[in-house]
Amino acid sequence: MHIMKYGFATVAAAIPSVKVADTHFNILAIEEMVAKAEGRGAEIIVFPELSITGYSCQDLFRSHLLLEKAEEALVHLLDFTRKLNIISVVGMPVAVGGTLLNCAVVVQQGSVIGIVPKTFLPNYGEFYEKRWFVSALDINCQQIYIAGNPVVVSSEPQVFVTANGLKFGVEICEDLWSPIPPSNNLALAGADVIVNLSASDELIGKHDYLRQLISQQSARTISAYVYSSCGFGESTQDVVYGGNAIIAENGRMIAESERFSKDPQLQIAQIDVELLRSERRANTTFTMAQRTGHAKLVETRPTEMRDFVLLRDIDPLPFIPKSADMKRSCEEILNIQTSGLAKRLKHTACKHVVVGISGGLDSTLALLVCVRAFDYLGLDRKGIHGITMPGFGTTDRTHDNAVSLMQSLGISVDEISIVKSVTQHFLDIGHDIGNHDVTYENGQARERTQILMDMANRVGGMVVGTGDLSELALGWATYNGDHMSMYGVNASIPKTLIRHLVRYVADYDVDESSRATLLDIIDTPISPELIPADADGNISQKTEDLVGPYELHDFFLYYYLRFGYRPAKLFVMASAAFNGHNPSVGQYDDATIKHWLSTFFRRFFSQQFKRSCLPDGPKVGSVSLSPRGDWRMPSDASCQLWLDEIACL
Repeated sequence: MHIMKYGFATVAAAIPSVKVADTHFNILAIEEMVAKAEGRGAEIIVFPELSITGYSCQDLFRSHLLLEKAEEALVHLLDFTRKLNIISVVGMPVAVGGTLLNCAVVVQQGSVIGIVPKTFLPNYGEFYEKRWFVSALDINCQQIYIAGNPVVVSSEPQVFVTANGLKFGVEICEDLWSPIPPSNNLALAGADVIVNLSASDELIGKHDYLRQLISQQSARTISAYVYSSCGFGESTQDVVYGGNAIIAENGRMIAESERFSKDPQLQIAQIDVELLRSERRANTTFTMAQRTGHAKLVETRPTEMRDFVLLRDIDPLPFIPKSADMKRSCEEILNIQTSGLAKRLKHTACKHVVVGISGGLDSTLALLVCVRAFDYLGLDRKGIHGITMPGFGTTDRTHDNAVSLMQSLGISVDEISIVKSVTQHFLDIGHDIGNHDVTYENGQARERTQILMDMANRVGGMVVGTGDLSELALGWATYNGDHMSMYGVNASIPKTLIRHLVRYVADYDVDESSRATLLDIIDTPISPELIPADADGNISQKTEDLVGPYELHDFFLYYYLRFGYRPAKLFVMASAAFNGHNPSVGQYDDATIKHWLSTFFRRFFSQQFKRSCLPDGPKVGSVSLSPRGDWRMPSDASCQLWLDEIACL
């Protein structure tokens, strides 16, 4: 058995042309879509309920001729698929002794791999399936021959296992709408993907409910859900079938067909099975519930490996809310930060905070959160002590922006130069001030932190930290310098998100003077300003020139922490995400991505000791590096396995 390439599996949901009770027409339409899906690399394709006969045959299901022709059509499909690797899941009526079942038939390489009968039969409104069919719960286990294939038919749950290790289960239409869908058990028994053969009619408001149902079921079972419902061509005697091919992954819709189309439709999507399994392992509720899952494992046919092609659209900025949700999401993030700080102030009966204001994005966001927290608690903004501490590398632009912002926000403003004290410190320890090494840089950072801590003691307040999630991941913080505070409001905010949050405040939450300053801060290059400015007084030390683009590092950070992806997969995904087709992000060639991927893992592993002693701070999103609840890693772990894989890319 070979494994899925990079953990991806390609699936398809099809809505073929259909003529009610014309099995020959229907099977040709099905085969046409099977061929298309096979050509596009799909491993599984699912068709609508009773797709071989058409769903709306009604009492024609009692016709021996229709049942016989349905089986002949299946023989035709078996012959058609004899040399195809793709697994096809089609719907048809299956006679078992004196009963008739509404079934999904799993076909691959000319064989019937298995049959799954429908469990819950609707018998209300326009649907009276119990008039023709019996439930899987009402049959005894028995072997039948269908299209020359011996197959066991029973109510026992089945999980199908493909040659590359993908596991999928099958349910049919109403099964999903039941109080306890069969897919609950199938997922707990190991199914990564649930396929649903359906025939759902269109009613006002029903489609929205259906989408919610599919989304929620895929989220609840932490699975991919592939749904196909019949469309144009079914009988419209009493109801209309709009045609829905929907693919969801862990609550997120990743592919949907056009409703009410008269043409056949094929939706293909890549499922990230590795993501699903990672989420399941991390979800203790799911792992505990797995003890109740049970199913018979059915192996499909062995297949040949194909060249891998990534079909998914990869979000290059996974931390950034989508534009439609941007305003609401930014407000929610700021509220979480504000509430966390407000609670800490309330708990400690503290009415003063001290913040180092550099004129950069991180300290700006921390200051804005402090202002919101003080307003929320009804405290005087003068209790916020903003301190700008110009040093050897401070430019006029950042200094003036820091002072201007503090003044326009109405907080207490202090300016304390560190030049004299750091110069004396270098003399004390015997360091050449002309040597701009790590001692030169960190000496300034630690002097600033000492000032902040001592000022906090003097005013009876606490130091609010400004460092962000991206800096913590890369260790881009001076140990016991800007690394330390009494409460770090930005601890789970990545660098790529901070710019959006500051922009949101500028647009909706401050006066015009503050807005102008914030917009200039947003446009200022990211820099610690620890090295003297250039001859023109501009920033000479740009962080991203040293550690790499934050949009790349945040991309690596999200997918590594959230799902534990290996470097090879991160590389493939980053290459697709930053390949030049998205104007909102930088474009990086493979060599550049590989270089910074190596930097990310090398720094991430070597800098864990800084994260092991982080100050408290509010968790905002699904990714955090708090050593208390989210990321527990030994400070001495080796990154060699990760670097070795990167070297082989």
